[in-house]
Amino acid sequence: LCLIDHDGAYAQAKASEARWMRGEPMGELDGVPVTLKDALTWKGFPNRGGSKTSSPEPVDENAPAVESLLQAGAIPIGKTTLSEFGWKALGDSPLYGITRNPWDTRMTSGGSSAGAAVAAALNLGMLHAGMDSAGSIRVPSSFCGVFGLKPSHGHVPSDPPLPFALISDVGPITRSVRDAALMLTTMAAPDPRNIWAVQAHTPDYRVGLEDGIRGMRIAWSPRLAFVRELDQEVEQICAQAVSAVEELGAIVEEADPKWEDPIEVMRMLWLVGSWVELSSVDPSRRSECDPGLVAFAQPGEKVLAAEFLDKANGRMALFRAMSEFHRRYDLLLTPTVATAAFEVGHNTPPDGRFGDEWFNWSKYSYPFDLTLQPVATVPCGQTRSGLPVGLQIAAPFLCDSQVLKAARAFETARPWEKLVSPRP
Repeated sequence: LCLIDHDGAYAQAKASEARWMRGEPMGELDGVPVTLKDALTWKGFPNRGGSKTSSPEPVDENAPAVESLLQAGAIPIGKTTLSEFGWKALGDSPLYGITRNPWDTRMTSGGSSAGAAVAAALNLGMLHAGMDSAGSIRVPSSFCGVFGLKPSHGHVPSDPPLPFALISDVGPITRSVRDAALMLTTMAAPDPRNIWAVQAHTPDYRVGLEDGIRGMRIAWSPRLAFVRELDQEVEQICAQAVSAVEELGAIVEEADPKWEDPIEVMRMLWLVGSWVELSSVDPSRRSECDPGLVAFAQPGEKVLAAEFLDKANGRMALFRAMSEFHRRYDLLLTPTVATAAFEVGHNTPPDGRFGDEWFNWSKYSYPFDLTLQPVATVPCGQTRSGLPVGLQIAAPFLCDSQVLKAARAFETARPWEKLVSPRP
């Protein structure tokens, strides 16, 4: 956590206790401790985004997801760390330093929702609000052995608009699927501030959560047709997890959507979004930013609007391919990340397998931000060195309940190991 509201949380806890004693709770989350990624605005507190160059002044409005949690009685205990402006899928920033993996503190937590995933793994609060634009919920959740869900695009309103708004979504990171279902039910409320928001009634995602997946047609794609480098141990662990899915009565086939790597589409969106973030920083202070961010973002200054729109429209072919694919399959399973967590201080594993760019080991995550569909990661095992591995579950656009139902079925059949504090 990069900010802890000690006094405020205790005061709200006492108020919540009094409401429960009167039999008048605000809602089902009354008194439940939550954390908020430091990219979500929380009234009365600064929104630093991991940057030394951002304003330390408090903001005057809550983000829609934060407002929904507060109205249900949840108690924010603080804000969680991220990489600077969320530009990379790792857990370090100039402002906060390194957020480490709780399973092995020599390793990265992943990111950009680094602190949220670590807080969930360490049980520091029950519900953790993250944000995913290229895997920023799923990567750290996979590395830290917790459940993470990127909802359908626009399902959870977001405001103010972000540079990555075309592909960015707020979602839950939790230790259990049931907690995530409740959290999503609370946050996925219509909001007039967000043009992308799905202005429709939000279902209770706990209804039908225990129905199982018997009879579902599920595709297993270990390489998504274009992933060349995949850690062998990660692949084996995920394949064993898929066998467990089959044992639950699903019809599982190895298949993929015949994609080509959409990295050029993603890189363009990421380049322009990163430049928008960097351009807001006074040039005299850019030396205070993550050098990797500066080097990556600066070419975005010269991108033409026509180039950007051309690449952005490349999402349409991906969306159509997945729509056709889901005519045959209810769900798609893949590894969440091509590697387990690696040493801090590196943007890619230091053995050179994935080159120099972090996109190279996160190829399973960013395509699903481009297709806007719901996708989650469930812990499915550990490497020989004890590091968590995640299995990714994707469903058609607006079929978030299918992802949660499948994740819950897997959780029931293969409960994942959780970090437990030693007794005194």
